[in-house]
Amino acid sequence: MTDRRSLGRDFGWLWAAYGVSTFGTRLAFDALPLIAVLVLHAGATEVALLAASGLAVGALVAVPLGAWVEVRRKRPVMVVADLLRCAALLSIPAAFALGGLGLGQLLVVSVVVAAADITFMAASGAYLKSLVPREDLLVANGRFEATMWTATALGPPLGGLAVGVFGPVTTVLADAVSYLLSALGIRAIGGKERQQTSPAAPSGLRMSDLPAGWRHLLTHPTLRPLFLNTILVNALIMAPAPLLAVLMLGHLGFTPWQYGLAFAVPCLGGLLGSRLSRRLVARHGRHRVLLVFGTLRACWPVGLAFVGPGTSGLALVMVVEFGLITCVAIYNPVLATTRLDRTPPDRITRTLSAWTVTSRTTTAAMTALWGLLAALTGPRTAIALAGALLLATPLLLPRHEPAAHHSAPDGTPDTTSR
Repeated sequence: MTDRRSLGRDFGWLWAAYGVSTFGTRLAFDALPLIAVLVLHAGATEVALLAASGLAVGALVAVPLGAWVEVRRKRPVMVVADLLRCAALLSIPAAFALGGLGLGQLLVVSVVVAAADITFMAASGAYLKSLVPREDLLVANGRFEATMWTATALGPPLGGLAVGVFGPVTTVLADAVSYLLSALGIRAIGGKERQQTSPAAPSGLRMSDLPAGWRHLLTHPTLRPLFLNTILVNALIMAPAPLLAVLMLGHLGFTPWQYGLAFAVPCLGGLLGSRLSRRLVARHGRHRVLLVFGTLRACWPVGLAFVGPGTSGLALVMVVEFGLITCVAIYNPVLATTRLDRTPPDRITRTLSAWTVTSRTTTAAMTALWGLLAALTGPRTAIALAGALLLATPLLLPRHEPAAHHSAPDGTPDTTSR
């Protein structure tokens, strides 16, 4: 079901680094909200504001880094981002051991990790395009997607078990170590990094460079609707996530391992979807896959409003998440490939930074808003509203692919009109 041809040793190291850090992150699934609820006894509003503030401030910190990273070698930037995330996360078990852990520190850590995440993602996207031939980008993105969902299937239940046996900060420590291993893996990539910027590219950060990524996204006929749709969909999926954690762990009495299991088993759908993605593109083309599965992924989350206690409630979460994740896993590699293919090499980092910063700030604002809404109406009503609004988001998807950007049946872009 997948293309097993080799993409080279250097890609293998990058893939391995991604795999180990992704597994660490999934092992620590919702670690900061869990610590806030289980250790600091925070409520729905506090947990939502913690998640929102970390995303928003982290995104603002990352805004000027996009243009700066554009003209730097990407591998050192990725290594530094990994090491920053490692150091920030290590501070949590240290403070917990000393009895000084508080919501303020969780906020600072979430900000540092969020800013480093955005910087790493922007640099790694540009580095991937320089590392892998254009015709293999969908294969590479499909492998990353499959790895992510495999890690998500295994990580949360193991993390929940580790929290139950060893304590609430165990998974944070494991996540920190995974970033250290990722940094070592990226350092192991050999060869000289190819420079992707044009000869006229600025040698330093200029404020006038910052809007370039947004300008490219908002003026491109293919990327603009995909950008707007994805930003809104991600925000409406993620904003109720802290509320669902409070509902399941608090009101409905699920244990941490049950909570992790509820989101881990459905990730088998992610593995299935990532394997199907390339075949579906080969048969139907990129545009149709993006339209169909971009629509289907919006239809599932409203079901989470009906979760109840016990086995039936756990089963409902698994069914809803399985459907959602399968659609997302088909959609995401195609979206990522389209985004890279439609962006000039000397603008990739700023474009990815703009995309990620917008996504994080929008999700932060929506998360804060949904936390306040939950305080007024209850978590279940807020979750239902997010699901209902998601049903309208397919209206933002492009109905017709612009003539200048048609893809061949196998998903390879037609470059004759460029």
